[in-house]
Amino acid sequence: MLMFGVVLLETLLRFTYIYFANWVGQHIIRDIRAKIFRHILQFKMSYFDTNSVGKLVTRVVSDIETIAAFFSTGVFTIISDLLQMFAIATLMFYFNWKLAFIALSVLPILIYATRVFQQAIKATFQEVRNQVANINGFVQERVTGMKIVQLFNREKIEFKNFNEINNKHKEAYVKTIWYFSIFFPIAEILSSIGIGLIVWFGSKQIIEGSVPGPGTVMAFVQMANMLFRPLRQIADKFNQLQMGIVSGERVFKVIDTQSSIVKNGTIDVEKLKGNINLKNVKFSYIKDEEVLKGISFDVKSGQTIAIVGATGAGKSTIINLINRFYEIDSGTICIDDISIQEYTLESLRKQIAVVLQDVFLFSDSIFNNITLKNENISLEQVKKAAKQIGVHDFIMTLPGNYQYNVKERGAMLSSGQRQLIAFLRAYVSQPSILILDEATSSVDSYAEKMIQYATKTITKGRTSIIIAHRLATIKQADKIIVMDHGLIVEEGTHDELLEKEKGYYKNLYDKQFGAEKLLKN
Repeated sequence: MLMFGVVLLETLLRFTYIYFANWVGQHIIRDIRAKIFRHILQFKMSYFDTNSVGKLVTRVVSDIETIAAFFSTGVFTIISDLLQMFAIATLMFYFNWKLAFIALSVLPILIYATRVFQQAIKATFQEVRNQVANINGFVQERVTGMKIVQLFNREKIEFKNFNEINNKHKEAYVKTIWYFSIFFPIAEILSSIGIGLIVWFGSKQIIEGSVPGPGTVMAFVQMANMLFRPLRQIADKFNQLQMGIVSGERVFKVIDTQSSIVKNGTIDVEKLKGNINLKNVKFSYIKDEEVLKGISFDVKSGQTIAIVGATGAGKSTIINLINRFYEIDSGTICIDDISIQEYTLESLRKQIAVVLQDVFLFSDSIFNNITLKNENISLEQVKKAAKQIGVHDFIMTLPGNYQYNVKERGAMLSSGQRQLIAFLRAYVSQPSILILDEATSSVDSYAEKMIQYATKTITKGRTSIIIAHRLATIKQADKIIVMDHGLIVEEGTHDELLEKEKGYYKNLYDKQFGAEKLLKN
């Protein structure tokens, strides 16, 4: 009955240990995953310019799971094994201190071998995790750009490139197996030597009469097995332990990265008038390579201004700076005569809506993509806004209407339809300032007419900045700013700029409309 009770107690304790070890591990990684994702959400755009999305996904998903294994099957198991070893060693010294010393004589060598193994395996696991991140990054990019891969018949080339990365991962992992294949035989040999020494010395003590009988020696052989087995298991757990340590270093490297916009602003604005002032603004994505070289201009409340210029002139950079996606190098940007740095970042961006050329839609319903799950915007409000800008009829033709799932990146819609959804998204947010960045550059003529109507509706009565390559879309702007190589070279209305002989804007206009006439002919 006593034996049965002990076995039952051991079963209950083991169940409790396994359950709570994994429970603690999962709660820890839940908190770490939430912390790293919250941290990533605050990063500047410059961080994403230089870091692979696939590698960040690896940090948040794969590396975090490895940390979970570190706690559930790594560190807690090692603590349990160490406690067992301590208890066995205590019993050994209690029964016969001489046999105990003999049994533990190989322990220093085994501990030293374990230490050497630990240091060697850590470097290989770092390489394994790097290769995992490379595979994730490669696959993520190719799946996202699958249309380009297939259009240009890159299937064989990309498969070859994938095989090269995959082989590097295999070689890194095989190297870890090589270290394990060396260590475990050494551990087994040392354990066997320890047991052999117990039998030899114990037999000698039995003959000399120092030990009452073979029962004590057999007990020590059993206890030696119980002593060395946890040590071998501890070494085995270095697999999880080292991978957890390496993954932890990589995860906390992201968490420790200081790449967030400084949030010293204290003004929580509910509505802006929309007066914008840029004074001698300089900015560079790469140090000492200025994109904006000291530009200055004013936009009055309710005005619509257009910014034109060649690719790389710095037009889109201005948008990024007004939204504080990047920090300016020098100069000032003010809205309603207050520096944008003095506004709280959340309230500032809430008052500015941007429609980009490359519209991003989430794999969700049209309604959720418009409201971005803002509980303060109802379906009726969305429908009313859609009717006002002429988008409602198009949405009603889709299966499920406003509940139609557009799939990943809005793959179920055309580029023009995605643009219309983006216009509606901007409109329902009721911004004080509206920015349109090349919103009609990649749509057909029918969608362009709808977008032009939507543009006229949503820009009415609010400060608007329009960036466009098609000059026909900006004729009615209150002011046109012409940029070249990070400088403002001309300002004025459409008619004023056309009157300038050999002017930059006139040259652009003549070239664009001359090319269109040739195409028509």
